[in-house]
Amino acid sequence: MHSYFLTGLVVTGPVAITLYLIWTFIQWVDGWVKPFIPVRYLPETYLPFQIPGFGLVVAIIGLTLIGFFTANLVGRTLVRLGEKLLDRTPVVRGIYKALKQVFSTIFSQSGTSFRKVGLVEFPQGAWSIVFISAEPSPVVEERLPGGNGEAWVSVFMPCAPNPTTGFFFLLPKAKVIELPISVEQATKLVISAGLIQPETLTVSEELRPS
Repeated sequence: MHSYFLTGLVVTGPVAITLYLIWTFIQWVDGWVKPFIPVRYLPETYLPFQIPGFGLVVAIIGLTLIGFFTANLVGRTLVRLGEKLLDRTPVVRGIYKALKQVFSTIFSQSGTSFRKVGLVEFPQGAWSIVFISAEPSPVVEERLPGGNGEAWVSVFMPCAPNPTTGFFFLLPKAKVIELPISVEQATKLVISAGLIQPETLTVSEELRPS
C-alpha cells in the first residue's frame, strides 16, 4: 500500500505542480492585462462566466503587433523618439538602459547568455555549478588583477533550489572548468540539489573536438 501511494505521488506530483504553475501564470497575466481592456470587450461582460487566459491571449497578440510595427521605419522612428525622451530623464534613463540591455541579451537569438556550464571552486575546497556568460568588457578587464595579460569570464552561480537567485563573479578563465552538459541539464541538477544527475553529455559546439 505504501509503495502504491509513493508511485501515485511520483506520477501525479509533477503534473499537479506544472498545472498549478501554468494556472498561476495565466491568472497573473490576466490580472495585469484585463484592467487595461475596456469592459465592453471582456468576454465575461456577455457570458455568465469568466474565460481564463483571455488576458494572456491579448498580451501575446499585443506584443506581436508591437514587434511587427517596430520592425518598420515608422515604428523604429517612434521607438527612437521614445528612447530620446527617456534618455533625458535622469532616474528613468539608467533603469531603462539596464533593463533593455538585459532583455536584448537574454531574448536575442544571437545572444551569448548562458550557453556554457562550468565548475568553480567555491567555497574553498568545494566545487559549485556556474553558468558562463559573456567576457567582461575591456573597460572592466583592464582594471582587474593582471590587466590584459589574463583572460577573464563572467559567471553566474545559481542557488539551489531556486536558480533565479545566486551570485555573479568575474573569474580568471583558467579557474573555470567547462562541463560538456547543457544549461538545461545543469538547471535540473541545481533545482534538484544533485538528485537529478545528467545521464548523457550534451557537448556544445565550443567544446566539440574538431
